[in-house]
Amino acid sequence: MIKALLIDDEKLAVMHMEKLLRELPEFDAVESYTDPLAAVEAARKSRPDVIFLDIVMPELNGMQAAELMQQASPDSDIVFVTGYDRYAIEAFEMNALDYVLKPVQRTRLAKTLSRLIGRRKNVIQTAELQTHQAMIGSFKTLRPNAVPGTSGMSAFRWRTSRAQEMFAYLLHYRERFVGKDKLIQQFWPESPFKRASTYLYTTIYQIRQCLKQSGLDVEIANASGGEGYTLHLKNTALDVDQFETGLRTLGAVTADNCAEHIRLSQLYIGDYLADYDYSWAEGERQRLRSVQLHHASGLALFLLENGRTVEAAAEYTKLAELHPYSEHTHLGLLQAYALLGDQNAVDERYRQAERLFEKELDVETPLVLSEWYKRWNAGEFSGSDKIPTALRSSV
Repeated sequence: MIKALLIDDEKLAVMHMEKLLRELPEFDAVESYTDPLAAVEAARKSRPDVIFLDIVMPELNGMQAAELMQQASPDSDIVFVTGYDRYAIEAFEMNALDYVLKPVQRTRLAKTLSRLIGRRKNVIQTAELQTHQAMIGSFKTLRPNAVPGTSGMSAFRWRTSRAQEMFAYLLHYRERFVGKDKLIQQFWPESPFKRASTYLYTTIYQIRQCLKQSGLDVEIANASGGEGYTLHLKNTALDVDQFETGLRTLGAVTADNCAEHIRLSQLYIGDYLADYDYSWAEGERQRLRSVQLHHASGLALFLLENGRTVEAAAEYTKLAELHPYSEHTHLGLLQAYALLGDQNAVDERYRQAERLFEKELDVETPLVLSEWYKRWNAGEFSGSDKIPTALRSSV
């Protein structure tokens, strides 16, 4: 059964809508209000399944009211009710479940009911599929329900690129207060304040709807008396947090914790938000690159020293893709191929490094690589010789 809440400043319109809903057997409880602020408080207590909201009211416009409703009852679907067709586009930009035109017709409400039932089934199915803690991926690309070592899987369904970036921005500042003024300055610096505020309400609403559809337990809460927002991850993990917390907890790589270090390494499928040109993320991107380079270099060296050469080669290959200008990464991969006795792979990897430095960067091949390769070709040491000192000094 479905609980509904109606808000319209016109008493007759509320009475008409309430009568139509009560005639539909799927609705077992219907509350109606003409005061939007009273309706917000009611929604906070009763948590209706669906809220029918008049988009034009004297005290609050539909965008502001929708934002307050979403904050009061995050799981409620919203249906906009309007006497003007031009508001339909705006309603769908808000990612509302539906919109209906006044005077509301019974046949039109039946279509809304069908959409509502379909949405509820999808939410239940999503929850059933999530048998483990959900995790948001931010390495390389934003994605819900991230799986370590993969970049495909599911994707967020954003209404606009602006909603996507603002979510990334709030995620970047997770668990911290972000003022509305700061958001407006970041995303709509040239717009008049009133218009920018409406854009902000709309975008926050879109983000909340997208998170709900993704089945993630993430909250964007109004903070400091409505002067800004705080994104709370609640029961949802973030790959960046798992990566760094894991590294701090585990310490140096040992035989006992090596498997967990490998799992953490698999989380880093690419640089932080690498698929997006967000200048505000650049500092964090570079910091995490340095953390990953240090960690993966140490892990690869441990694997190499402990005879796990194939795994070491895989780590060094990944490092070479992420940090192509790191000479010690190329040296580690050369040494791994040498230990595996694969001379063709050694030759090909050295030629790739030579082209990279001499043709792309227009510099000489680093001495640590050219000297190693010269000795290898001269047969001065075998693949079973000790690990080069340069590799240990790079960690």
